Amino acid sequence: MDETTAQDDKLRLDRQLCFPLYAAARKIVNLYTPYFKPLGLTYTRYIVLMCMWQHGNMTVGDLCRRLYLDSGTLTPLLKKMEAEGLVTRTRSQEDERVVMVDLTEKGWDMKTSVRPIPACVGSCLKLNETEAATLYSLLYRILEEGPEGYHEHDA
Repeated sequence: MDETTAQDDKLRLDRQLCFPLYAAARKIVNLYTPYFKPLGLTYTRYIVLMCMWQHGNMTVGDLCRRLYLDSGTLTPLLKKMEAEGLVTRTRSQEDERVVMVDLTEKGWDMKTSVRPIPACVGSCLKLNETEAATLYSLLYRILEEGPEGYHEHDA
């Protein structure tokens, strides 16, 4: 196999790690949609709420880090969530560059409405407990360590 053929082989869709990750993520997020629609939620709003239910009120920067999102993505979302009464945003008195995000009573109450959703979505996936735990571990390894060591497939 010459160098051009080897390089072209790496451009095959079935050789890309990024593609099944992308497609699987879209498929799983789409499984949530019928449950979220009646509640006026999107997947991104849901993960913001879950993070805040777990960790309490926090800064926009903390939310960005925990959710692997940038502030350009998160800020417009938080503005919409604030307009809908799920969160409030206030500037820190110590440093006005820092924006605090607090759940409202409506935001906390949403937890009751979404409580059954993870089990419903989980029942749609054909993974046993061991497979799910392995996948979870591998995905977080990618998130935490970056792409180093994943040279067999192009990310």
